[in-house]
Amino acid sequence: MIHIGSLIEKKLREQGRTVTWFAATLHCDRTNVYKIFQKSSIDSSMLYRISCILGYDFFSEYTQSFDKGVAKKSTKS
Repeated sequence: MIHIGSLIEKKLREQGRTVTWFAATLHCDRTNVYKIFQKSSIDSSMLYRISCILGYDFFSEYTQSFDKGVAKKSTKS
């Protein structure tokens, strides 16, 4: 199971970016950024904006997870 908020927070930290920078770039309050970090799912348009801001395709995380799930099912058959 993917926890997208944790992945976003991890990528932000890896890049050495601050929550303040991220909030300003997203045009929201810092408290909203911390709420994003707690989310296990997120609206696709928001995820697209975050992907553009951080320069990382978070949608690929879901694709990889899906591909692994399909591969597991095909090996069980």
